[in-house]
This record gives sequence, C-alpha cells and structure tokens, in this order.
Amino acid sequence: MATPLPLIILSEQFAKLPGIGMKTAGRLAYHVMRMSKEDAESFAEAIVNVHGSLHECKICCNFTDKEICSVCADPRRDGSTVCVVELPKDIESFEKTNEYHGTYHVLHGLLSPMDGITADDIRIKELLNRVSGEQAVTEVIMAANPTVEGEATSIYIAKLLKPLGIKVTRLALGIPVGAVLEYTDSITLFRALQNRNEL
Repeated sequence: MATPLPLIILSEQFAKLPGIGMKTAGRLAYHVMRMSKEDAESFAEAIVNVHGSLHECKICCNFTDKEICSVCADPRRDGSTVCVVELPKDIESFEKTNEYHGTYHVLHGLLSPMDGITADDIRIKELLNRVSGEQAVTEVIMAANPTVEGEATSIYIAKLLKPLGIKVTRLALGIPVGAVLEYTDSITLFRALQNRNEL
C-alpha cells in the first residue's frame, strides 16, 4: 500500500462530509500534511471546539453559543412570522437578502420514511410547542427545498398548524431570473403559472 494508513483514515473522515468524494478527500488529507503543526492543531481544535461550544437555541433550534440565538434575542425582529427552514445554514441565505425581518425555526432535516426519518427525528414538536405557546405567531412560512421530502414535510406541518388558526404559506416557486422558457421543465412552468402575480 503506497498511502500511509493515517492518511487513508484522514481521507475517509473528509469523505464523510457532504459533496466530498474520495479523490477530493485524499487531496484535503495531503493538504493537511503540508500545513504547519500549529495550523493543523488549530484546525483540529476548531472542530473539537465547535462541538463543545455550540448547541441549539431553546427557541428556534438554530446553532448558537448562547442560550438564545442572536435572531431570537433581537427585539427588532417580527415575532409574528416564523420562517421554517431545513438546516441552520439556510438562515444565512435569507439574512443576506436584508428583506426578511421575522424569526426562524430550524427542523434539522426533512421527513423521509425511505431513510427512516420521521417527525420524531426532526424539530416539528418544538415548532408546535413554540407556536402554540406564543400568541404572537400569526404566520408560518415553509421554506423547505422544493423536493419530494420538502413538499411532504411542508404539507405535514401545515396540517398540524391549520387547526391552531395559524396562516401557513410557502415560498413562491417558478422560473428563476435569467432562465429561458424553452429549457424550463414542465413542473417549474406549472408552478410559475400557479404563482403568477399581477403587474
């Protein structure tokens, strides 16, 4: 075996990351070997520290190093609107727009019976407790990715929330800016027609 065992083990660890194949994982492992000992130790320490210092916000389930995350603690946020996202990183996309001023709720996954992921495995119960406990919440925006799992999760949550008298909406779906109609699939065109707006 030409590759030393410690490099193989490190490559296998990198390959566990999403979007990293074994070839890229091998490159990353060799890159770590080219780092100075101090940089490699800082890198390893950062990984250990993120697990030790971060936990879920007790309100929205986003990652934070405090009891309540910065969004939930901000009195300027509109607490009547809760945007439900799949993962903590999805919040960054909304925050970059500087247009959404409500709050969030992170599910940490989507329903996927084929993969054994049920409602008990994601933060649906926490959302229901939050919404029923906060009289101020009037709208929940479902912002899951437009996949089979995302649609199933959105519909499931909507069925649970509607009896509580809460308005449940989802992000508009349709043709992206810069797209050519000729190359747009029929489902996207159908959604674009459904979500058309008056000019």
